[in-house]
Amino acid sequence: MNKTPNSDALLVSAYMKGDESALGELVTRHKQRIYSFIYSKVYNRDVAEDVFQDTFIKVIKTLKRGKYNEEGKFLPWVMRIAHNLVIDHFRKNNRMPKFENKDDFNIFSVLHDGSLNVEGKMIKAQVENDVKKLIHELPDDQKEVLIMRIYKDMSFKEISEQTGVSINTALGRMRYALINLRKVIDKHNIVLTN
Repeated sequence: MNKTPNSDALLVSAYMKGDESALGELVTRHKQRIYSFIYSKVYNRDVAEDVFQDTFIKVIKTLKRGKYNEEGKFLPWVMRIAHNLVIDHFRKNNRMPKFENKDDFNIFSVLHDGSLNVEGKMIKAQVENDVKKLIHELPDDQKEVLIMRIYKDMSFKEISEQTGVSINTALGRMRYALINLRKVIDKHNIVLTN
């Protein structure tokens, strides 16, 4: 008699109730896909195996603490953990060059690099998220000008017309937005990468 395979959600629930074999079934079911994903990012068998193990250590700890609540979305959740651990690996091994926080530093230069490999694209996505979070800490008038200039590629003349302020005011707001971003970066000891 053929036994129907349990869904991921049922196996997660069983594991959280103490059935250790349920985790084994989950690992067996998704091992190849998760490992292949990790390997496609790091291109090193030993590193891929380490990240794979770290991924499931984190999965086990989260499940044991009862913190898992992604009902029915086990594989995407595990893939996200693996993705984050790959980024951590690159950061830890200084494979992500760091910017010096100098006056001529432009954090937005990172966002416009079109010649990125897979690793670079992952890093770029992380940096974009970090920069967006930083931008939301700015005062509204500075945030508005910065978004128009950087993300909408508007000239200061267009910005001044749309916001109803002089070009000099728009320039000033942009200047203070960049100064304030630098302060937030320094205050939180944030490292934006290239």
